[in-house]
Amino acid sequence: MRISRRAVAVAAVLATVLPLSACGGGTDTDESSDASGAVKGRITFQTWNLQANFKDYFNGVIEDFEKKYPDTEVRWVDRPAEGYADKLSADAAGGTLPDVVNVSPDQVAPLAKAGLALDLDQDSTAAAFRDEYLPDAWKSHQIPGMEGTYGFPWYLNTGPMFYNKRLFEEAGLDPEKPPTTYDQVFESGLKLAERSDGEIATLAQVPTIEDFGRYGVQLMNKEGTAFAFNDAKGVDMLTRYKELFDAKALDPQALTATPETSGSKFLTESVAMNPGSALDLENFKKQAPTLYKNIGITDQVTSTGKVNMYVMGVMVNSRTKEKPAAVAFAHFVTDATRQMSFAKQVAIFPSTKGSLDDPYFTEEDGTDETRVRIAAAKSLKNAVNYTPVLFSEQMKTELRNEVAKALQGKQSPQESLDRAVAACDKLLKQS
Repeated sequence: MRISRRAVAVAAVLATVLPLSACGGGTDTDESSDASGAVKGRITFQTWNLQANFKDYFNGVIEDFEKKYPDTEVRWVDRPAEGYADKLSADAAGGTLPDVVNVSPDQVAPLAKAGLALDLDQDSTAAAFRDEYLPDAWKSHQIPGMEGTYGFPWYLNTGPMFYNKRLFEEAGLDPEKPPTTYDQVFESGLKLAERSDGEIATLAQVPTIEDFGRYGVQLMNKEGTAFAFNDAKGVDMLTRYKELFDAKALDPQALTATPETSGSKFLTESVAMNPGSALDLENFKKQAPTLYKNIGITDQVTSTGKVNMYVMGVMVNSRTKEKPAAVAFAHFVTDATRQMSFAKQVAIFPSTKGSLDDPYFTEEDGTDETRVRIAAAKSLKNAVNYTPVLFSEQMKTELRNEVAKALQGKQSPQESLDRAVAACDKLLKQS
């Protein structure tokens, strides 16, 4: 996957549920064998649109691995972002799934259900690496309704909330005390819209499944067999968003907004708050110096005390002929040394224990980029991946459509969420 502002911030957006219920796949092998044998043989490693920008880095990782294990050979293939999920599905169906595969949690779910993803918890060699990773990162590749963990956690990401201090001050709000919970956002948003006669919105996007999670809504039942975000808390959240929308505290174009368009609204100072990353600061400095002069940086809005993290992982094909080598390489790519090295090349964060305590993530150097990086790293220590592993791209569309109807007053928030849950449950049963 190409690591850009939008792609890193929303790592799972391109993922879809793969139709694998009847698939074979991989290569013929004894699936009960573990990875404790000699690390040797030829394996294939597949990434997601990383070759263009990180060719030297991955070639170096492969060279180091082959030096450590002289009897191995790693073939690296890189697939474009467009159609990546379809390519995974085709490879799985055709029995050509690579030995080690770059996946997001929602992409690994159908592969695990089809028996094509190695359960790391059941493999003694792989399970021994568990304690090297942050607990919530390791859990990110667990599938509701299934036992086990189906991918090594790789890089993480999160981002701060930017806000416009000038707009807050002009509305009579304290620019040094930005809202950090949803209740505070709703309260501040209504005041800001009223005092600007509806000219300034606070937010530019409708709530997503991650927002419901950060609000404290139970997203699925404990068994992972049905969605539950139509409970009283979910309805309350959508009702409050409807109040924002009616007061123009939610941008009128939010129903069709993308991360890029909402970013543009913030850049032109017609929206007071917008999520982002350290990469945005340089853009603000170049394109909107007035905004940059008044930029405020705070944590993600959350009512749970835990921010959302996005996770990327590395899966081992359960049917690989070279299981010891595949497990060894998947761990090698995602170990603390490699993750720290990668994090210093691009704005991502390691999923390994202790890495976020490195001076790179804790010591200020006076730059805005470091300020944001330190704040994000601190929040990641207890962050949660709120997007359910089983929540597909189709489900995101269903939720967005029903949310839009509620905001437009075409149906009540309760009816909208009931319909969204019913549609998502139906898709869940089909997966």
